[in-house]
Amino acid sequence: MARIRLKRVVVDFPIVNAASQSLQLRLYQALGGKLTAHHKLVVVRALDGIDLELKDGDRLGLIGYNGSGKTTLLRVLAGVYPPTGGAVSIEGSISSFTDLALGMDPEATGWDNIIFRCAFLGLSFRKAKQLSHAIAEFSELGEYLDLPTRTYSSGMFLRLAFAISTCIEPDILIMDEMITAGDAQFIQKAKRRLHEIVGKANILALASHDMTIIEKICNKVLWLDHGLAKQFGPPNAILEAYRSLNMQAAESARTDGTMAATSGQTSSLKFLREQPRKLFSEGRRLPFVSRP
Repeated sequence: MARIRLKRVVVDFPIVNAASQSLQLRLYQALGGKLTAHHKLVVVRALDGIDLELKDGDRLGLIGYNGSGKTTLLRVLAGVYPPTGGAVSIEGSISSFTDLALGMDPEATGWDNIIFRCAFLGLSFRKAKQLSHAIAEFSELGEYLDLPTRTYSSGMFLRLAFAISTCIEPDILIMDEMITAGDAQFIQKAKRRLHEIVGKANILALASHDMTIIEKICNKVLWLDHGLAKQFGPPNAILEAYRSLNMQAAESARTDGTMAATSGQTSSLKFLREQPRKLFSEGRRLPFVSRP
């Protein structure tokens, strides 16, 4: 039996001595979360008062814009991030695909990293050794496993990390987007294994921008917005509201872009008519950023 309970969970990321850097603060705010200042300490609140309960059979889809807190929440569920406030209770074994390389050493060989990553996933050394040949066969890396993983291409490294991470059948499966690694043939093999693992997992938590996948797999959806739970419940109504908001935002962006382009073209033409050579003859440069 697997179960997940989150009660008023908060996750803060402190940024030391950033309060005086106004440009940096505006950048962090644009990336999502809330900013609060304590003297010279700035805190990014990535999650703010999240309540969640999942039980056997639940398939949770996390949706929201980039910076809304999806990956942070998945890492809380995986035990990577401890909450700053609130309580987290998790029953059951966990396999997380949010950070496939955790526990791996780029200076170690592929064989050694199989052992390291398996140990990080909670397996014994004996169990890791038993699984190593099956992992090697699935990765299709052959003699490259005798080399340090820093010599691997990104696709090769993902093959190995994926093969290791999917060697166990967890009670709780945590995923950040659907994973693809390697060439077309390997991707199809990876998808088949993913479907097997997803089908056997008691609980699935999946963050994705692909609404079709969320609709197909999940029976619950959590819509995050700047670290807050905007909506939680059955998929249909929430996904419809989310799609509608995205369409409105896209239309607004197109309208604003057209107006800005028209205005910019008019201003540029006027400037060039009035000062055709002045900037270049005087050797001046336009400022990249204007500071107040």
